Formats: sequence, structure tokens, C-alpha cells
Amino acid sequence: MDYVAVLLPSLVVGLLFWFAMKSIFNADKAERQAEARAQAEADAQAAGDDFPEPPSKSDK
Repeated sequence: MDYVAVLLPSLVVGLLFWFAMKSIFNADKAERQAEARAQAEADAQAAGDDFPEPPSKSDK
């Protein structure tokens, strides 16, 4: 039982760090996708197109 008391705080902090980093990376990915959509929209408007194509999944 002593091992659990010693290892549990480190595991909890590690999990909190993992969740924080995961949320940061997900937010960054969503921001980059939104920026790509906005850029594609701006490029389409500059070219005179009415309906721009969304960026494909290979553009990530």
C-alpha cells in the first residue's frame, strides 16, 4: 500500500499534464483549420468564385 501512496500523486499530475497538453493541441488544430478555411474563403473572394472548396484532409 505504501507504493500506491508514493506513486499516486505522480500519476495524477501526469494525467493532468496529459489532458492539458491534449486540449492545447486540439485547440491549436482547430485554430489552424479555421484559419485555412478563412484563407480559402478570402482567396475565393479575391478570385471571384462564389463557393470555395473546403480544404481537403490531406492539407493538414
